[in-house]
Amino acid sequence: MEQYKQEFIEFMVESDVLKFGDFTLKSGRKSPFFMNAGAYVTGSQLKKLGEYYAKAIYSKYGTDFDVLFGPAYKGIPLSVVTAIAFSELYGKEVRYCSDRKEAKDHGADKGGFIGSPLKDGDRVVMIEDVTTSGKSMEETVPKVRGAADVTIVGLMVSLDRMEVGKGGVKCALDEVKDLYGFETNAIVTMAEVTEYLYNRECNGRVVIDDNIKAAIDAYYEKYGAKQL
Repeated sequence: MEQYKQEFIEFMVESDVLKFGDFTLKSGRKSPFFMNAGAYVTGSQLKKLGEYYAKAIYSKYGTDFDVLFGPAYKGIPLSVVTAIAFSELYGKEVRYCSDRKEAKDHGADKGGFIGSPLKDGDRVVMIEDVTTSGKSMEETVPKVRGAADVTIVGLMVSLDRMEVGKGGVKCALDEVKDLYGFETNAIVTMAEVTEYLYNRECNGRVVIDDNIKAAIDAYYEKYGAKQL
């Protein structure tokens, strides 16, 4: 496993973004783990987060793109901090763009987007925190493709939960790939998280012990799109 992935897993735990225990998800599923990307709140956390996204995007997509597009709302700061990190790490200036939930009808920046306008010929990397059902892509992809003649290079999320999506067979990231025809990737998958953290001390304690590991295995027996 790449060094930046190992560091990112520890970073999620240390930032209290990835937790293990007993949680009820919005879907109603009982889950032994929970991710809340909204817990990245400090300047140093956001700086590191942008760097991990930038490293993952560089690893999967290289530098042949022009725009980072982050769907509102959580995607807005993600696209900004990653654009900054990409410039610092790889010397490549990429623009950021996000959609508005409601179009602005006044001022010089009126319209349905903030940041850099999309232009014909732009190559776009989409960026999100996590994709569980792919619903956000249903709203966002038509907006992006309708704004200009762009090519969507791919999507990068922070964590692939590796659960079945709406179709009940494939994970949400694979469903998005099949539906829209662009690559989908994550900084890390839950398989990588589980492998790395199992019986390993992180932030002063073992967060995935035998009991949590058994609960994760049982969860994926029921909801997993891929075996851990």
